[in-house]
Amino acid sequence: MGLKNRIIPSSLYFLTMTVVDWVDVFTRPVYKHIVVDALKFCQEKKGLKLCAWVLMSNHLHLIAAAEGKNLSDIVRDFKQFTSRKIIATIQEEPESRRQWLLHRFEFNAHLSTKVRHYKVWQEGNEAKELLSNTFIDQKLDYIHQNPVRAEWVNEPEHYRYSSAANYADLPGLLEVALLD
Repeated sequence: MGLKNRIIPSSLYFLTMTVVDWVDVFTRPVYKHIVVDALKFCQEKKGLKLCAWVLMSNHLHLIAAAEGKNLSDIVRDFKQFTSRKIIATIQEEPESRRQWLLHRFEFNAHLSTKVRHYKVWQEGNEAKELLSNTFIDQKLDYIHQNPVRAEWVNEPEHYRYSSAANYADLPGLLEVALLD
């Protein structure tokens, strides 16, 4: 990670994790639940403090921090685990796009010296430290409006794979530390 996106311990960050080639892998619930379950595990076992999130078809936005751990390590482990699990699921579950998906992820692995077989996530996470309330509010709104802008829902809290419901005092898929 370059100096531009260096993660400082205990700071709050806006993170974006993007699938290679912007492949729309998160169109099926089975792949979405891999991400949700991994985020929950990171919250419970790795010290991820999740304040907001949204999973789109080919990327994930978070507002997060680390509690007593290194956020970079948590994100690295999250991406490694979800990559392996997504590939295994593509190979095992009924998937009409199996050959194409595996080809895209294998092709991108060959472009990297760090990856041997399949590469699901792009390098980096576009970490932006949230230093002001204005910037926090902007990113929180951006995250929750993403499915509305995509015309998937009319109201942010109606999108299941997001923290917008939490912020509307409704139950969400994941617990979040609400930002004031």
